[in-house]
Amino acid sequence: MVKNALQAQLLKAGLVDAKQAKKTNKQNQHAKKTGQNDQQQLQAELAKAKSDKQAKDHALNQEKQQQLEQKSLMANIIQMIKQYQIKDIDGEIGYQYIDESKIKKIYVNQQVYNAIVSGSLVVAKIITPQPTQYALIPQALAKRIEAKMTGYIIGLQQQQQDQTTDEEDPYADYVIPDDLMW
Repeated sequence: MVKNALQAQLLKAGLVDAKQAKKTNKQNQHAKKTGQNDQQQLQAELAKAKSDKQAKDHALNQEKQQQLEQKSLMANIIQMIKQYQIKDIDGEIGYQYIDESKIKKIYVNQQVYNAIVSGSLVVAKIITPQPTQYALIPQALAKRIEAKMTGYIIGLQQQQQDQTTDEEDPYADYVIPDDLMW
């Protein structure tokens, strides 16, 4: 009659009577029968948890994919800058430009200086873990790079800012040359 060894021991010790043991057995059987409903709930919760985990994993994978694409784009831009940079620029004329509120200066020859002032060459920043390097690249390439990702082209931003003038500026008629030497 008593199925559980613990119940049998409790009966022998006199701590529990037969009526209480039967009642406990019926409760256990009833719990087992209704446990199917609990099991269905458990399966539903497991399915929900699994779908939540899949959604979270999918979001993480998309984020990792975007980061990978970002790194790939940055590497492509750096490669384009290095590939198309003007090599023979060494000279005696100093050209100053502003990068992140700091004035930088490179020394170029007269032909390169004229190209920079006319806008056909632009200063580009090679962003690497080492100290930042600068290169001169053609304006057409600079526009393509700027369309893909901002932050690499320096001279093009300055030209665009210079071209926008205030309509009420009293000195708008007086053009300040870029090649002015002090």
